[in-house]
Amino acid sequence: MAATTMHEVIELSRRLDRAASSPSESGRFVPSGIDGFGVVESPTPSPLVATLYRPVVCLILQGSKVVELGREAVLCEEGRSIIVSHELPIRSRITEASAERPYLALILDLDVAQLRRLVDDVDGVDGVDADSRDRRAVALDVGTADEAVIAAFGRLLALCDSPTEAPVLAPLVVHESHFRLLLAEHGAVLRRLLHRESHASRISKAIGHIRAHLAEPLTVPDLARSAGMSASSFHEHFRAVTATTPLQYQKELRLLEARDQLGVGDRTVTEVAFAVGYQSPTQFSREYSRKFGTPPSADRARGPMAATG
Repeated sequence: MAATTMHEVIELSRRLDRAASSPSESGRFVPSGIDGFGVVESPTPSPLVATLYRPVVCLILQGSKVVELGREAVLCEEGRSIIVSHELPIRSRITEASAERPYLALILDLDVAQLRRLVDDVDGVDGVDADSRDRRAVALDVGTADEAVIAAFGRLLALCDSPTEAPVLAPLVVHESHFRLLLAEHGAVLRRLLHRESHASRISKAIGHIRAHLAEPLTVPDLARSAGMSASSFHEHFRAVTATTPLQYQKELRLLEARDQLGVGDRTVTEVAFAVGYQSPTQFSREYSRKFGTPPSADRARGPMAATG
């Protein structure tokens, strides 16, 4: 039976967590068997961790966490959901968790192509502002979880116990979840992205350009041209969406990519530095240590980072 209340969703999440074979650890991700959907569980608070959020929704079921974007810190408590519309380098830490009442959050990756197919159905719906595209365009927003979203997530969790039904029904419920998120009050962060001429959409295109050319030197005028904007307008709106400058954003992505490469491969620190676009291994090590609090050599072959949803 599908869960329809927060309490029922928590019980299904704990059941999925207990069924996982790996031992409990801070911030571990428990996959559900449904692509892009799972549970993050932690029995303890966590330190502040830098990570990359891709388009995602995070529904806090128990406990709380703090998410830092630029100079702004947002407390995300149970019953709240975080919607992220663009790739964002953020810092976060779990602030409330215990063995008796662990931090629990549901994570669903967002499919921007699927959202685009739905946006025409959302425009014009009562209470949905189609002209929100040019307002405050920060790419992360936190709001009270909508009952319809909670119910849809509960149905996804229930399908985890139904291997026969899940392949057929899970895509339908994921589709519904995307629709419900577009209708949510803080779904405006997604609606802005989906209008192709909006600033948020143009910045998303530039972010894709940065990602595709991560190791290459880039200039603001080049990025502005990729977004179809003037350099001054691009710089202003890039900062409004991501809470950082374009070149600082590229550096953040380079360092996060370097940490991933160091954690799972056998490359030397110098090889990784060059692979992500640094010309000076010394500068790379200095900036890496400043960002993560440890030198890159300490992170070699430590394994992938734990989830922080």
